[in-house]
Amino acid sequence: MATLGGGCFWCLEAVYDQMQGVEAVESGYMGGRIVNPTYEAVCSGDTGHAEVVRVTFDPKIASFRDILEVFFSIHDPTTLNRQGNDSGTQYRSAIFYHSPEQLAEARAMIEELRTDKVFRDPIVTEVSAAKIFYEAENYHQEYFERNTGQPYCMFVVAPKLQKFRQGFAGKLKK
Repeated sequence: MATLGGGCFWCLEAVYDQMQGVEAVESGYMGGRIVNPTYEAVCSGDTGHAEVVRVTFDPKIASFRDILEVFFSIHDPTTLNRQGNDSGTQYRSAIFYHSPEQLAEARAMIEELRTDKVFRDPIVTEVSAAKIFYEAENYHQEYFERNTGQPYCMFVVAPKLQKFRQGFAGKLKK
């Protein structure tokens, strides 16, 4: 399992739903101090929670590193508490690790990206231990799939999905 925050959870969910080896993707909230937060509360920026996806994957098909490679390619890990026009701590770049191995892999990948100067600006991705995952409301699950004509989906989610499809064609589900 991997839990990641990279802006709006609709974007991450749409991408990971199409990735080979991914068995399930759930949108939700993590990293804050409020129990059972609502979308409205998280959007206020006062809960400390980030919008995240919980990705269940088969490590024989997709490794945690594979999951991270996609993660770092579909969002900007150099903008603090922002992805495009989405602004606030709920949109922060975050990796919530579930094991010491995931922590080591996340740190190693960030260091690799820094060393290789993949991004012009410093990476600000938070790496912290996974906490309680609060599943988002039902209307957020599979949001892109059900709302492809919605403007946000057309202009924000769809381009990220297209970038994934082009850059990771070999990792697409058949």
